[in-house]
Amino acid sequence: MTGSAAPEIVPDTQHRGIVASLPQFPRDLAQLARFDRPIGWWLLFWPCVWGVWLAGAGWQLALLGWLLLGSIAMRGAGCVYNDIVDAKLDRSVARTASRPVASGRISRKTAWCWLLALCLIGLAVLLQLRFQAQLVALASLALVAGYPFMKRITWWPQAWLGMVFTWGLLVGWTQLRSDNLDALAAMYCGAALWVIGYDTIYALQDREDDALVGIRSSALRMGARVQAGVTVFYAGALGLWGLAFWLYRADWLALLALLPAALHLGWQVATLDSEDGSNPLDRFRSNRLTGALVAAACFVVGNAGAG
Repeated sequence: MTGSAAPEIVPDTQHRGIVASLPQFPRDLAQLARFDRPIGWWLLFWPCVWGVWLAGAGWQLALLGWLLLGSIAMRGAGCVYNDIVDAKLDRSVARTASRPVASGRISRKTAWCWLLALCLIGLAVLLQLRFQAQLVALASLALVAGYPFMKRITWWPQAWLGMVFTWGLLVGWTQLRSDNLDALAAMYCGAALWVIGYDTIYALQDREDDALVGIRSSALRMGARVQAGVTVFYAGALGLWGLAFWLYRADWLALLALLPAALHLGWQVATLDSEDGSNPLDRFRSNRLTGALVAAACFVVGNAGAG
């Protein structure tokens, strides 16, 4: 298909100018790995930062650099795999019908080759980690492989995504220490609830198409109670993060570090408008700031409580 005949850019891209300036084939590869939508790898990366900074070993900038590269590559690989598996479903949804595999601009064979290339970058990052962290990272592959099928068998694929997209928290922590597993577990469970909340917001964009083609989501399951449901998930996330901080450092002042993130999440649900086409996407993207605010809280609590 020629560049003039192909749909230029998917509707929710964040880098329309950069991606549109590429020749058709590299543009399609960039879209396939969602390089035009960095919010995905930001949301994958921030839990990695939480694990590193809450572990109390200082800035660890070199480690974070590797984890950032791994987040970009493996988020891209996950998206390629998802598009290969979901090509038929994607053709039935207006927002995803123009994706490279669904539209036929990229063949399945080419997509598999691109997936392998991205996984090799991920392997390079994996080799920078100590053995314990490598094992933890590899354990996520089963969850990643199962995710595209969840929307076919459960109304809560967002819960599965919550386990997948926060796995970097476990990797970052395990790279630096192997104790305080109660605090780590609470932090991870809270992160999973956060993902359920923000991905429910994201799923609001596709409710009509999903209902027509039989795709399940928490947004459809909650119906008119989405705003209340997201509030519950965000509140649960904050409660578990607070528990994690308390288990790590039993100090009421440490809990104040979560106040900025709590205010931001409160703003999200208070201003969420599921009937406004752009509002859910904007609120979803604002979770990049949530990740940064929780990361700052983890650094304060982790390093103040170190030793």
